[in-house]
Amino acid sequence: MNLPRLLAAVLAATATLAAQPAPLPVVTQLLTDRSGYELLGRLCDDFGGRLTGSPASRAAMDALVNELRALGLKPERQHFTMPGWVRGDDEVTLLAPLPTPRRLRVAALSYTQPHAPFEADVVDIGQGRDEDFAKIEVRGKIGLLAANTTVPRGLYEKAAVERGMRGVLFINREAGGQLLARTGAFSGEPLKIPVYSLAQEEGKWIGRLLARGQNVRLRMHTRSHCAQIETENLIVRFPGRTAEKIVIGAHFDSWDLGQGAMDNGIGLAQLFALAKYLAANPADRLRPIELIWYNGEEQGLWGSRHAAAVARKEPIAAMVNLDMVGYPLSVNACGDERLVPLLTRFAATMPVERLREGVKNVAWLASDHTPYQLDGVNVFTFGAYIDREVNRYYHDVADTFDKSDPKLIAESSATIGAFTLFLADASDLTATRRTPAEIAAVVKTHGLAPRLTAMGLWPLPPVPTP
Repeated sequence: MNLPRLLAAVLAATATLAAQPAPLPVVTQLLTDRSGYELLGRLCDDFGGRLTGSPASRAAMDALVNELRALGLKPERQHFTMPGWVRGDDEVTLLAPLPTPRRLRVAALSYTQPHAPFEADVVDIGQGRDEDFAKIEVRGKIGLLAANTTVPRGLYEKAAVERGMRGVLFINREAGGQLLARTGAFSGEPLKIPVYSLAQEEGKWIGRLLARGQNVRLRMHTRSHCAQIETENLIVRFPGRTAEKIVIGAHFDSWDLGQGAMDNGIGLAQLFALAKYLAANPADRLRPIELIWYNGEEQGLWGSRHAAAVARKEPIAAMVNLDMVGYPLSVNACGDERLVPLLTRFAATMPVERLREGVKNVAWLASDHTPYQLDGVNVFTFGAYIDREVNRYYHDVADTFDKSDPKLIAESSATIGAFTLFLADASDLTATRRTPAEIAAVVKTHGLAPRLTAMGLWPLPPVPTP
């Protein structure tokens, strides 16, 4: 044994450990707390998926209110109206060329409207681009959209209005009979033709038949329907010395095929664990902390759009979005370079293993921070790891509580808690909102305009004249 070399290695390791910041009390406490995980289990197993406006969602929200009250908190219901959607017993049946009909594994996209049963031939529309449509005759037919395609903006409207198609099936990107539940329109407008997610195996089967020149014919019958609904966000407030508040948000709703354990039961649970910690550890903080469980995220960010609009004249120093945050790897400035130094200072307060990738500045859209970001608020989230064999089931029948991991929820809640307290007392953080020109610069720099336009959120409406 080389004793001097061993001694040097021990000294180096000791120095490295000494350079690490001491564990924060919020981290230590949340690492041992299973309350968020246990709450998630009760909500998933007792109520199932939380599709906004459904009886299951309302009952689960009532249960969450009761759990928060049991912590001594006073949750507030923020009511709003949104375009809702009710799933029915929808059918897509393969008629030809099989000798007997076969009902396919499908899920209608939200805002698909009911219609009388009809039969139509199927045509392969590839990626759904104009050049794909130029090669084929699609009028009166059902289009088969390739797996792993980014659905072109306006595809469904153009397919219905300009091309006279009867319906669209898009092949799911994951194998194993999975279905990707998703919204058909961020605008909440009823779709003009039925649009379905189709299991990958059956979609590829139909594709092979078409490639061999077979005539493929389907029968469609949609019973799902649109309905204006009354729903609510849920808010818990903790005091501070100033009016500048920190908003920590996670969407409560999920799709209805499974239990919504991953998307976004993780965020729901993290927010509950944070509420429990703050209730048990009152402190004289600079800024108030506001925890919000949003509804209607999956169908078009309706809850966060409403909450951001209500708070438009309020001083919000930061909004942190918790949407499927797994094991935290980085803290993300979401495209605003000016926020990176603040995050760098936060990262320095954490042991390296809690944020292995440090600070990122990656623009990210289509979640509950987006309405706040477009209102000029400082927004943050985390880069995080979830094992693919769990993550692949989101929006599907298999998004169930058995996929949940108590360690993941505890580890992520601990880092989220530390970040929340850091923002609440950060001296170099202000509630000054970016101007429309500054917002436009971020959108341009990161190439966000096409997606925001497709979502109906861009360009920004004109600023009213005082």
